[in-house]
Amino acid sequence: MLTEERHSFILNELKRSGIVKTQAIMKALNCSESTIRRDLDHLEKAGFLTRVHGGAKRIYKIDKELSIQEKTFKNIQEKQKIAKLAASLLNDQDVIFLDAGTTTLAFIDYIQVGDITVVTNGIQHAALLVEKQIKTILLGGTIKFSTKAMIGSMSLRHLEEYRFNKAFIGINGIDQEFGCTTPDPEEAAIKKLAIQQSATSYLLADETKWNKVNFAKVCDISDVTIITNPSYVDLTTYQENTTILEATS
Repeated sequence: MLTEERHSFILNELKRSGIVKTQAIMKALNCSESTIRRDLDHLEKAGFLTRVHGGAKRIYKIDKELSIQEKTFKNIQEKQKIAKLAASLLNDQDVIFLDAGTTTLAFIDYIQVGDITVVTNGIQHAALLVEKQIKTILLGGTIKFSTKAMIGSMSLRHLEEYRFNKAFIGINGIDQEFGCTTPDPEEAAIKKLAIQQSATSYLLADETKWNKVNFAKVCDISDVTIITNPSYVDLTTYQENTTILEATS
């Protein structure tokens, strides 16, 4: 087996379980202990893992939050495909929560049903919804400059008044061990409450959000249906724990 193939196997095992054991890798790859030790040393120097007694554990890097301007120009086509699939799930007379975020913003362009009510914490979202003459409720609260989202205790109190058929949530990180996360605890609180208040909740997440960990947990991956795009990410380990809808067109 080529070195690159061994490295790929080790990294995939780390993504799946967070830790690998030298003896288990030796058996799976039919390689010597010295070969696996060299592989682990190389991957540690490259910053992918930390050596521990008998194996290695994954390194978790806490991603920084990008501004809405920075997010807008990343993975545009993938976000549009995800948004289109998500919007196709709407039915007349739905009452939904629409989270702030760039993929949820793209979602608005694909709304085909008019007889719905939308509650949102996104200022830009509210403006676009009103342009489409969709009944819209904008949560009160404090405006977060970087994401143009309404956050804080007032937003939470306002959100507590409502119940939803569906919630469409943006997310920053999805990880098998740590679940669904986002950098800001105040935004995480909004997302978490919206999921709790909804009969069905969908996460809109392009391929860059997988195997990422952020500061504040929103929910477990089993709590939501994840709408994503087919990619280099191996989703098979996640599919045991949650429903995944793949946006292909």
